Amino acid sequence: PSPLVRASRWEKALGLPDTVKIFYKYEGVSPSGSHKTNTAVAQAYYNKEAGTQRITTETGAGQWGSALAWSGAQFGLPVEVYQVKVSYEQKPYRKAFIEACGADIYPSPSMKTQAGAKILATDPDCPGSLGIAISEAIEACVTSGGTAKYALGSVLSHVLMHQTVIGEEAIKQMALVGEYPDVVVGCTGGGSNFAGIAFPFLGEKFRQEAPKTTRFVAVEPAACPSLTKGVYAYDFGDTAQMTPLIKSHTLGASFMPPSVHSGGLRYHAMAPLISHLKQLDAIEARAVQQTAAFNAGDSFFKSEGILPAPEATHAIEGALVEARKAAAAGGGTVLFNMCGHGHFDMFAWQKYAAGEIEDFEYPEALVAAAMKDIPGLNGVDWPMPDAR
Repeated sequence: PSPLVRASRWEKALGLPDTVKIFYKYEGVSPSGSHKTNTAVAQAYYNKEAGTQRITTETGAGQWGSALAWSGAQFGLPVEVYQVKVSYEQKPYRKAFIEACGADIYPSPSMKTQAGAKILATDPDCPGSLGIAISEAIEACVTSGGTAKYALGSVLSHVLMHQTVIGEEAIKQMALVGEYPDVVVGCTGGGSNFAGIAFPFLGEKFRQEAPKTTRFVAVEPAACPSLTKGVYAYDFGDTAQMTPLIKSHTLGASFMPPSVHSGGLRYHAMAPLISHLKQLDAIEARAVQQTAAFNAGDSFFKSEGILPAPEATHAIEGALVEARKAAAAGGGTVLFNMCGHGHFDMFAWQKYAAGEIEDFEYPEALVAAAMKDIPGLNGVDWPMPDAR
């Protein structure tokens, strides 16, 4: 299992009273440095068993691409990765890691696919998005003549299920020290790491097995706030509209998020299961700016000795806010998912050290334009539309 750690040094640095405890589940110990390996191994294994000859996929910050490239190597399965161009350029050592595993990697949008070429013809300087990279990976799959299969690293229910090993372990680990969280926190882009830490605890809550009432807080970037600003409607999972429709909180499949350093959180929509839970008020959501997230991550690093990935800094900021709330309320236990280390994200941390981390205002006009094309806002609802 990945370690569960009491953040005692960080608690002290924050000046919290003894009645407040912070725990984190550290997923950065995996071969690829994040939680993504939990689902990458499973997907590579089942594809190999099914006779798949090649896997295509997308990646944002590179954590999922790294995990699938490594997992593919364990089973002798070639992997083709389309990485969002802005992250491809910011994180060259993710590319090096993926290539060291024997996988191929391309910046997205690229000229290798019709979807990518069409976008570049309109905007040669397009920074890319997860929606575009998904479109390219799917096109590479469907034009392979049946030799390739596509694998997704978040959003879909089977991915969320694989990640629940995080929370299942955390329940048992916290029981060993006689603890149970008052609040569970995770960052959200597509939703897999938040689901991984939260769903097992939510299951205990729904079954009335939990020893106390626990809150669940998803923290997303203010520049791409699907849970807090998106609409709950049927939409495509990719920019070129090649995926089936999913009902989720979405900003619109054509939305191009600002180039924040948390590349793994630059996705226009949320996992359907998490969106449903938000609609039920079973979970809460907050949106935070980059500077606040990095400030929290810096504080955590200087106390705990783990440099977090930019994505993980959002969960750290959420845990910090909840710990201070607990202090004001007389005490409480906070658990968050530290989903990955930031050793491949030194460009972002260099920018932070130089005081150059930029906050982006919510791009209201761009979202409004993207929402005009959401099928769920244009008469599409259950039952699904005629596929013809």
